[in-house]
Formats: sequence, C-alpha cells, structure tokens
Amino acid sequence: MPLARRPKQGRKSTNHKRGTALLTVLLWTCVAYFVLPLVWLVMASTKTTADLFSTFGFGPGTEFALWDNIVEVFNYDGGIFGRWLLNTIGYSLTAACAAALVSTMAGYAFAKFQFPGSKILFSVALGAIMIPATALAVPQFVLASAFGLTNSPFAVIVPAIANPIGVFIMRVYAAEAIPDSLLEAGRVDGAGEFRIFFGIGLRLLAPGLVTVLLFSLVGAWNNYLLPLLMIRDQALYPVTVGLAYLNGQLAAQSGAAVNFSTIITGSLISVIPLLIAFAYLQRYWQTGLTTGAVK
Repeated sequence: MPLARRPKQGRKSTNHKRGTALLTVLLWTCVAYFVLPLVWLVMASTKTTADLFSTFGFGPGTEFALWDNIVEVFNYDGGIFGRWLLNTIGYSLTAACAAALVSTMAGYAFAKFQFPGSKILFSVALGAIMIPATALAVPQFVLASAFGLTNSPFAVIVPAIANPIGVFIMRVYAAEAIPDSLLEAGRVDGAGEFRIFFGIGLRLLAPGLVTVLLFSLVGAWNNYLLPLLMIRDQALYPVTVGLAYLNGQLAAQSGAAVNFSTIITGSLISVIPLLIAFAYLQRYWQTGLTTGAVK
C-alpha cells in the first residue's frame, strides 16, 4: 500500500511546483506592467529632449538634466504649472475628504438602519457603479451650466463627492465592524444617533474610510474629462488638463516654448504627491485591517 501511494504524492508535488512557478511568473508580469512605465518616466525626466529620441528609453542620457527640467517646468509661462498642481491638490483633497465622509455616513446608514426604500436606494447605488464616468460627463455639464457652476472649482469638486463604490465598501465594512450591541449601549446611555456615529462608529470605520479616501483621491487626481468640459480658464486647470494643454501646444506649434522633457518631467511631478499620500495612509489602512482580522 505505501508503495502505491508514492507516485501520486510525487505527481501532486510536481503539479504544485508548476502551479507555484506559473503564479510567480504571472505576479512578476503584473509587477512589470505597473512598474516599468514609472521607471521609464523617471529615467526620461533625467534627459534632455534630444536624448529622449537618441538614447535607450530605460537607460541614462548623455547628461543628467533632471534639475534643469524641473526648473523649466515651474518657470514655464510665469509658473503656471505650480498653479495647476495647487489646483489639483485642492480639488482632490476637498473632493476625496467629502466623498469619504459621505460614503461612510451612507454605508453606515444602509448597514445599521432599516428605513423605507433603503433596499431600493442601495440597489440604485450599486447600479451607478456600472455607469462609466464618460457617460455622465455631458449630463453633469448641463446641470452645472444650469446652476451657474461651470468654470469654477465647484464644477469639479461637487460631482466627485458622489462615490457609489465607496458607499458599497462602507456598507459591507460597517455591517461587520460595528456590533449592534455597541450601538444599543450608546442609545441606552442617552446618546443621539449623530453622537454615536461620530463618537463610536467613525472610529471603528477608520480603516474603511481610509480605503475610500485613497480611492477617491486617486479618482479625483486623475480626473481629466470632467475638468476639460467644465473649466475654460487656464488658471483653474488641474494638472491633468494642463499637461494635455501643453502637449497640444507642442503638437500644434513647432516653435513652442514647451518641449517633451518639460511635459514628461511635469508628469513625474504630478505622480509624486499620490505616491506620498499612499505611503502615508497605507499604514493606517493595514493596521486597521489587521486589528479587525484579529477581532
């Protein structure tokens, strides 16, 4: 009997090793897919425009021009890029914080309260996840025009506050993270619903809130189509629209003051704040998730 089992165990071990190797290759392929463009962006930002077209993309140029490129980016057209970057930071932080708070409150309400129409409203929120942002851009522009919000920061911030995927995440998280007995204890002590939410619920929902905050921040930071439709004043552009504007200038005018190295370096600078935000917030995210798993 033992002799008959050994070949089967050997085949299982071989299949397991093959499956592990295949999974490893797939994971490294995914890592390369996401990391290599960033590596190319970093290397390209250290080159002059001439070196961009005459040297290997992932290799160094004939001279290290990163600092010169950064100075050129922030000096272009009286420092308009710095204004675009500040606009993006303001739009994204405001929209992300508001979206995270609204999503947290809505998810908490759907998870812990039974009220007329709650299932229908939650189904509507789930359905909204399937609607692409491009399909909503024109209706949002029409509504913003009707309320006189076009060509203002509100035209970019207000639509970003509605985050259906954030509501779904917080609804699922609140259902598991907050015991009903804890809420009942707060009500017995005479606390109102808002006091219970902000004093008890919000602390327990912090990991989920950080998750929604990160998603909302990335979505607002990378938003391009809606600001393109809503904003006409160049001084109010976010960095995504501003870089596209510079690229359009370069394509339309052969003697334009801007060059490829300026646009690429501006793209690198626009990515750095997102990386810093993720590096800073992920520790709260991971700590909260680990604590919830131990419980």
